[in-house]
Amino acid sequence: MGDVEPIRQPQPAPAARVTFDRRELDRILDLYGRMVALGEWRDYAIDFTRDKAVFSIFRRSMDVPLYRIEKDPRLARRQGAYAVVSQTGLILKRGHELPRVLAVLETPLRTV
Repeated sequence: MGDVEPIRQPQPAPAARVTFDRRELDRILDLYGRMVALGEWRDYAIDFTRDKAVFSIFRRSMDVPLYRIEKDPRLARRQGAYAVVSQTGLILKRGHELPRVLAVLETPLRTV
């Protein structure tokens, strides 16, 4: 007689998040691995929100990010969904194709 089933409220659907797909992440991690091998970068963080996906690159773990690689689908038709943003917030490159946007972070040859 005492077995009363509690009324369950429907759970709201989780908000969709913007993410990097496998191909995009492979490109970013390839560049990251090369820069780690050169001793330029040391750590990274990935954030996925409802509005954008962000890959942050650090020289040291406790610093503010040197660069942020952002994917914002809302800008895909206008300036392009991808952007590389500097530590100061300056947009270094924006575009529709990730490899072209990442090219701004490639290390130029140095004279020895």
